[in-house]
Amino acid sequence: MDVEVPTRTVVEALVRPDGTVDAGELYEVANALGMSDQQVRLCLKRLVAEGRFTQEGRGRRAVLRAASREAGLDVEFVRFMYRQDAGEEEWDGVWHLVAFAVPESRRRERDALRDAIVRFGGAALHGGLYASPHAWEDLVEGEASAWDVDSCVTFLTSTDLRVGGERDPVALAARLWPLDAIADRHRLLAAVAAHRLRLLRSGDLDRAGLLRVAVELAAEFTRAVEPDPLLPPELLPSPWVGTRARAAVARCWSALAERADDLPALFVAYRGIGEKDR
Repeated sequence: MDVEVPTRTVVEALVRPDGTVDAGELYEVANALGMSDQQVRLCLKRLVAEGRFTQEGRGRRAVLRAASREAGLDVEFVRFMYRQDAGEEEWDGVWHLVAFAVPESRRRERDALRDAIVRFGGAALHGGLYASPHAWEDLVEGEASAWDVDSCVTFLTSTDLRVGGERDPVALAARLWPLDAIADRHRLLAAVAAHRLRLLRSGDLDRAGLLRVAVELAAEFTRAVEPDPLLPPELLPSPWVGTRARAAVARCWSALAERADDLPALFVAYRGIGEKDR
């Protein structure tokens, strides 16, 4: 089962705990994923130009150094995801709403704030009004402050949210968020994780093969999880495919840790997360 992996993702996934990437290992893993050396070189050139990496040396003997040690999805975000899957984060029935009215003269700031609210899992109720079942005020306030539009934002909470006469929380969640699309991405993730777990347990993979599997998992996991609002289980169909898919990925991470030493920083950070779901 093939996984589409952007070249940039390969580079970022192979950042070691000391912030470096071994170019020889990078090219080897990229080649195993079907990428050409030229494709890798062009990607590195862009990353260096963007200031995300510096490069010492040339070709496969080069060492890349990341400008930031942060890799992949936020680790606390992932930990919360697995705690919620395990039933350790119960929903209190409170809807958290944010409204903003940023003037047209500040369209750039308005668009950036809206994009951040959607990225945090907010669902649009009306123009400039978004809802979440999570206490996201600090996140939204931080984004509003970064764009200097604090005075344009209003927060409120409700235990009696109604949209078009609908007030049942489960029905509201199905109406406000694209649950079918979210579920489809997790079904694919579950299938990829099941296939990669068989490979990891086969004992037939060398280090490059193990890292290829790790990168493929990281790419598919990110593709499934980034657009997921991580709704509480109380608002989702049961059983929820996202819980099953993420448990399968946790098993892969554990199997990977058992097989490979000196893992990239991304997988060191994720090691042990979700192990209760194995």
